[in-house]
Amino acid sequence: MKNPDSLKDRYLPLKNRYSEAPVLVIDTEADPHEILDAARQRIRAASDLLETLYCTCFKQAEASDIPKIISALYLLTQDGNDLLDIARQRLPNLTL
Repeated sequence: MKNPDSLKDRYLPLKNRYSEAPVLVIDTEADPHEILDAARQRIRAASDLLETLYCTCFKQAEASDIPKIISALYLLTQDGNDLLDIARQRLPNLTL
């Protein structure tokens, strides 16, 4: 059985969280390509949302939607960046 310190080193909490206790973590020992795929998925979702917003007429949007959109974009890009940081550590010869 692994000791608590080794588990703490293995499972890195996402930076974007609203409480002291991490709920979502990155398994730093996962396959680096799986980590890159997860990062790509989040960054692609943020990019797709931005593209949709670029093409949308804001006259139809509610002012209360703007903070929700920004929050979603921030969450997706921050998680993607956290995943890229871990992938970069795991694949030191990889140029991102």
